[in-house]
Amino acid sequence: MPEVLPAAGPGLESDEFYEKVAFGEADTDADLIGAFAQSVEFGQCRFRAARLAGAVLYKVRFTDCVVERSDWSNLRGENGALERVTVSGTRMTGLAFSGGLLKDVAVADSRLDLTNWRSARFDVVSFTGCNLSGADFTNADLRGARFTDCDLTGAQFSGASMRGTRFQRCELAGVGGITSWAGAIVHPDDLIGLSYALAGALGIVVRES
Repeated sequence: MPEVLPAAGPGLESDEFYEKVAFGEADTDADLIGAFAQSVEFGQCRFRAARLAGAVLYKVRFTDCVVERSDWSNLRGENGALERVTVSGTRMTGLAFSGGLLKDVAVADSRLDLTNWRSARFDVVSFTGCNLSGADFTNADLRGARFTDCDLTGAQFSGASMRGTRFQRCELAGVGGITSWAGAIVHPDDLIGLSYALAGALGIVVRES
């Protein structure tokens, strides 16, 4: 990606392809809050301090993009796609990406609590140092996902495909859908947090004497 990109214009249009432009580096970034567009595509774009909070972007596609220090909270991107995308220092609380595709994606040091990933597919995707508490991965294909140093407290995994999914140094207290974890690879240090969920699934009552 070029170091310097021209600033994108205000607003978004449905069925439009935005290529090699920057969002959030000019006063036009405020116009994207609550924006509505369908089947919009972004190629080789940079989102730096870009505000897409509350935007509705059905079937959105991001390809070869960089997202830094942005606010994408409550963005709705159902049936969208992220391919060869890096995300860092970004707030995505409440983001909805159900039915979406993530391929060759790296997310670091970002807030993704209460996000909706139902029925999404993860293909070579890493989450590092992220807050994913309360995230919903119901029926998602997580076989290509890796979670490192993440907070997954209360996250839901019912019906998810998780053979080969990797967890290392993660907070796993209160995770749901533990019976879907067959084949997942968990670091020994994470077993204590996971043990209560496993005990509950087996009907074991943990009680102090």
